[in-house]
Amino acid sequence: MMTTPPFPIRKECPPGACDCKRELLLDDPQADLRVLRLTKEEEKRLLERIEAIASYVELMRVSARLQEQLGVAVRIQPGPHEVRTVRGFQIELGNRPGLCRKTRQAVPAAIRKCLDRHPDIAFAILNAHDLFAEQ
Repeated sequence: MMTTPPFPIRKECPPGACDCKRELLLDDPQADLRVLRLTKEEEKRLLERIEAIASYVELMRVSARLQEQLGVAVRIQPGPHEVRTVRGFQIELGNRPGLCRKTRQAVPAAIRKCLDRHPDIAFAILNAHDLFAEQ
């Protein structure tokens, strides 16, 4: 039995196009449905917001809001090898049911665009993950 949440939810992806397991969320009455609030229109606004970020603090704030409002964790850290460009960062969204594959690709791409425009944010991320930084 599928439950319908009391708020607009993301339309399902075409069969075989996504691995979001949206049905698992809708079938489970105890499931956290917050991630389904990210409709395509909301995702577009989110991506625009991420690309417009101008500081490390703002990036961390948006990351915290994603966790708080959608239950989606964003991980941004230097890759295992030397970081010479923003491609050297590992940017991942937590893999959770209901989070569309395209969203898991689009958000890191938007963060990379932001880092390209604002190298100071990339340096702040490197500093936050410094060998001698407090953990």
